Amino acid sequence: MAHLQVQSPELIARIRRIAGQVAAIERGLENGAGCAEILHLTAAVRGAVNGFLDEVVVEHLEAHVSAPGLSDADRVQGAEELKTVIRRYNK
Repeated sequence: MAHLQVQSPELIARIRRIAGQVAAIERGLENGAGCAEILHLTAAVRGAVNGFLDEVVVEHLEAHVSAPGLSDADRVQGAEELKTVIRRYNK
């Protein structure tokens, strides 16, 4: 997905924030944090990952499905890739 390189700094920053959130869960578990705190931290990670996924899905649609000049074969391939990801995500 070479098109992601254009937004790479923003996406990397998002992933680093997510990594920090996951590290906070680990610290909480190591330090005996309460269930409620771990649940809140985990929910925050899930929301952040979902937001990241949304951004990448939109980028994929724009670059590999709806971009002007794509061949029909390229559009089909882009759509198939997206369907695979959506099916995997929904399991």
